[in-house]
This record gives sequence, C-alpha cells and structure tokens, in this order.
Amino acid sequence: MEKNTTTRYADRAAPLTGRIALVAGATRGAGRALAVELGRAGATVYVTGRTTRERASEVGRTTETIEETADLVTAAGGTGIAVPTDHLEEDQVRALTERIDREQGRLDILVNDLWGGEHLLVSSVFGRKSWETPLADGLRVLELGVRSHVITAALALPLLVRSDAPLHVEVTDGTAASNRRYRENLYYDLAKNAPIRIAFGLGEELAEYGGTAVAVTPGFLRSEQMLAHFGVTEGNWRDAVVQEPAFAIAESPHYLARGVAALAADPDRAARWNGRSTSSAELARTYGVRDVDGSRPDAWGYFEDVVYGGKEGSPDDYR
Repeated sequence: MEKNTTTRYADRAAPLTGRIALVAGATRGAGRALAVELGRAGATVYVTGRTTRERASEVGRTTETIEETADLVTAAGGTGIAVPTDHLEEDQVRALTERIDREQGRLDILVNDLWGGEHLLVSSVFGRKSWETPLADGLRVLELGVRSHVITAALALPLLVRSDAPLHVEVTDGTAASNRRYRENLYYDLAKNAPIRIAFGLGEELAEYGGTAVAVTPGFLRSEQMLAHFGVTEGNWRDAVVQEPAFAIAESPHYLARGVAALAADPDRAARWNGRSTSSAELARTYGVRDVDGSRPDAWGYFEDVVYGGKEGSPDDYR
C-alpha cells in the first residue's frame, strides 16, 4: 500500500489543486514550510500569525512575516492569503473562519502550528524545575502551546467538517513514543504532549466524517531562529556542529512539510494515520520524500538509539 500511495503522489502534478488549507502559525519555521509545500501541491493556503510587515509579535523577530509567507506560497504554485491573527483572541479566530467561509465555503486542511514560546524556554523554562519557572511564564507557555490550539480547533472544525475528507494536523515537538520521556520542564512537557492528545481525541470525533487528525513532529529543526541562535545560515549550517554535535542530524523545515503535503494527498490517510502521532522521518519513509539536500534524516531514531540508548552510531548513520 505504501508503494502505491507514494507512486500516486509522486506522479500527480499539484495533487492538492482545489483544496483549501489554513496553516495557523505560518510566520516562520515549520509553519512557513508547511504552507509553502501545500501551495506547491496546488492548494489555496490561508496563512496566519502575529508578525506582519507593520508589527512584530512577542517573539521579537521582524525578519519573517506572514505576508512574505503568503508570497512564497504563491511563488511555489499555490495561492497564498495572509490574515494577521492572534490565535489566543477568540474574536480574531472567529473572524478568520468567517472569512474563509465567506470566500471558500469550506476548509479541507487545518494545520495547527501555533507556538512562539522559544524566548520563554531560554529565559524561564529550560534548566529550571517547574517551581523555579515564574508562574506567569509557565502559564504563557501553556497559552501559546495549548490554549491557542484548542481555540483554533474549536472555531475552525465546524468549517473543516464540510470537507469531503477533512484533515486536521497538530504540529508539536516529539512523537508519542519519544515524549514518554519527561520533556525538561512541566510546562514544556504539557505543551508538547497536549497536541498529541488533541489529535488522538479529534481523530475519534472526525472519524464519522471520514476525517483524519494526526500529530506530526520535525526532528532537530533548522528553523530561522535556530540558525540565528548558532550564528549560521542554511548554506553553512554544518558549521554549528562544532557548538552542538547533535545538530549534525538537523533537518530543514521543508522535510516535515513535504511529508505532510504527501499525507494530505493520500486517499488512504484516514486508515493509516487517524489519531496517531508521527514524525518527519516516518512520513519520508512512507511517501518517499527527502529533505532539500536529498537526505532522509531520522533525528528521533538517532536520539532514541544513540543519545539515550547508548548504541554505537553517528548522525551520518541516521541520514
């Protein structure tokens, strides 16, 4: 079945033509790449976020905007539509879904890639016990990583179930298997496990509509923020391995995005993925996609086997 599905996806030009997608949290990183790859597959993609050409979010980066993401979607072959939205504000999310309803009449693909809490992790979360994390910062992590997802799902799902094949994608950090380990801090652990449970629960609820809900995760992501953290670019990212050896297993945001686009074009996706969590590497193996450099990294496999399991091996063995 995997071989046939891969062939159908690979052989079809723009397999998502006519499909309407919303990528919530598409300013940068995985969200931006997901929007672009859905557009490359032919979809009309509404892209949302808090950073625009006029105003930056609390993340504090002005180098990426949702307008730029929309332009990249259109340049890739889709139709990109930027809608500034704070997904913690119910009125703004409601206005967004009403606009999609008015303009399209339905929604086929909902990608919940909402986050924007890295600045809190560095200053207040990583390296601290939960009781050492300022309560306001811990609760903000839960707002950004959980509450925003719930609000968006609650208000967009009535539109999504009008589709003949609804697809709801929750983006998080870690699979259900890898997240059996404690994720450094209580607030972060909750924030990154919640999307997995959201996908599981919504899988139950969407089943009667022929829908699919799935949680996906990249591996060690070469996001714009991560590259900036190490002082490198996509062109010379391997220079960062000196600072962080595990970065040798890093992947571009397009690796996960290509897998999700293939999943979205898979007519058998409900039977295969509904209610599950999966990774960029598993999607790549299933659908035959590769990262931008032609590799097929398996970061979670590397961490499970080598970093945590003590097995002999190097990142190159998992690319």
